[in-house]
Amino acid sequence: MRLLLVRHGQSQWNATRRLQGQADIGLSELGKTQADALRPVIDEIGHCRAVSSDLARVQDTAHRIGAETPRFTQDLREIDVGDWTGRSIDDIRAEDEGAYQSWRGGTSTPPGGETWTSFVDRVTGVIEEERVTECQNLLVVCHGGVIRAILQRYIGLDPAQIIPVAPASLSALRLGNGKPPRLELFNYLSESLDFGAPD
Repeated sequence: MRLLLVRHGQSQWNATRRLQGQADIGLSELGKTQADALRPVIDEIGHCRAVSSDLARVQDTAHRIGAETPRFTQDLREIDVGDWTGRSIDDIRAEDEGAYQSWRGGTSTPPGGETWTSFVDRVTGVIEEERVTECQNLLVVCHGGVIRAILQRYIGLDPAQIIPVAPASLSALRLGNGKPPRLELFNYLSESLDFGAPD
């Protein structure tokens, strides 16, 4: 099975560098354009079915990239950032750069937030459920943290070793076929490269 991992397009809070976690924030106009631009790529690859986070920014992205009847699930929501929800990333970093970096590295939890280990288990539980049924290309429309969690569980990349996943980007991970999981594609954008994507 190949996982086609798509992060949602830019949200209204991504545009202002605010942490969202599980806040239900919609796409910005740029985010809609980004998702629309990815659709021809997804159409060309094709997918047998789709699973998606149930938050609005992801649902909108899923429909815009051609996932007509995805299975929506809370278990693909972004990590819960607790008291940091809605806060400016710059403010959090100014207050405690070490806490922010250790959270990004998966080794600490914001006050009232979800632990990285629980998050990884929640997310990959969905993938394991999907693996039971044969599917060549499973489209997974989700969040940046979800993609980092999947990469850690299946290929051992710690979150501190992964740059932020670009909005409306495509990554691909190959599972099974008697071989170790393999990263086939990361952070692909149909029109440009993005090495400075927002968290």
